[in-house]
Amino acid sequence: MEDSGAILCQISIFKDMLDQVNREIEANIQVSREIESEIGACSDMGSTLSVKEAELTRSFLASQFEISGLISVTADSRNSLKLLEDEIHRLRSDHSELITRLTEKRAGFVNMCFRFQKEIEDSESRNLLSEREFLENEVWIMEMKNIDVKNSILAYMEDEMMNLLSEL
Repeated sequence: MEDSGAILCQISIFKDMLDQVNREIEANIQVSREIESEIGACSDMGSTLSVKEAELTRSFLASQFEISGLISVTADSRNSLKLLEDEIHRLRSDHSELITRLTEKRAGFVNMCFRFQKEIEDSESRNLLSEREFLENEVWIMEMKNIDVKNSILAYMEDEMMNLLSEL
């Protein structure tokens, strides 16, 4: 029986060892479950990070596209500005030339007006002088006629007075 006691003792030791192995297996299973849980959490976190990465990539590409557009608009704006500056310079030059031509034409017009005015004044002076002479002649003729009329009236009055005196 001693053999059976020794076997039982050994079975008990083996059982304790088996219980110990089972506890370790359960502990390992628990650790595995925790690791799997963490792996799942990490997987979810990885998925979330992948989504965020995709969003950031999309945002980055959109920003790059927008920056490219802005660079293009800036270049076009600079070209447009250069063209406008050239156009303004040309218009200023044309304006300056126009002012110069207008000034020259105005001076020529003023000179023509002065010459015309002088010719008119000369012509008017001649016309006025000849009209004055004509009027002076008319006045002289009228004075002569007036004298003739006076003389005729005096002669008539003398005749009439003589007739009146002779009738009395």
